[in-house]
Amino acid sequence: MADIIRIAVDGPSGAGKSTIAKKVARAVGAEYVDTGAMYRAVGYKMRKLGAAPEDTDRIEAILNDTEIDFRSGVIYLDGEDVSGLIRTPEISEAASVYSALPPVRRKLVEIQRQIGHRRSVVMDGRDIGTNVFPDAQYKFYLTADAEERARRRWKELKEKGQDVELSQILQDIHQRDYADTHRELNPLMQAEDAELVDSTSMTIDEVVKTLVDKIQGGVSGRV
Repeated sequence: MADIIRIAVDGPSGAGKSTIAKKVARAVGAEYVDTGAMYRAVGYKMRKLGAAPEDTDRIEAILNDTEIDFRSGVIYLDGEDVSGLIRTPEISEAASVYSALPPVRRKLVEIQRQIGHRRSVVMDGRDIGTNVFPDAQYKFYLTADAEERARRRWKELKEKGQDVELSQILQDIHQRDYADTHRELNPLMQAEDAELVDSTSMTIDEVVKTLVDKIQGGVSGRV
């Protein structure tokens, strides 16, 4: 196996990519980078500052004055830990909107590539295997039925004390899926050489074992 490995975990919203990728990273000794959280952080900042998606000049100016970093699995936006502020339906929607903008994607893809060329990483997102690291040694496309993804997200938000309706979460999931797969720039899709993993009927540990076994066995990707 190469000294530096890149493991891409792509898939739709609510498929459990972040949870799975974190555990896989620990198991194989790589650093976990939650790229979806990076887009959420941008969505959070743009929404907070009231930057309209069509105001490209202002968005670019904001991005030039934006720092995003990961340390021990925690995302920092301009030096502030925003991990607990970006996991809401509103920020999820904002992330989908702003992630479709070329300036946003250029900025974050640049950061992601820099990180991935410095050290071994597990990155999860929408276009890691198709765009950010098309040469990643290991690629996985993690998915699950929309109803199961909505149920998981509803349970997660309820445990955090948020009053949400399952039907609304499911509607948000469908809207996010459509937006992610139909956006003009680097839409969500399974890379041709990615392993498809449907977690609908699998536990977290079962999914992690599936990925780790393939990585350690050199089954997936080009090593």
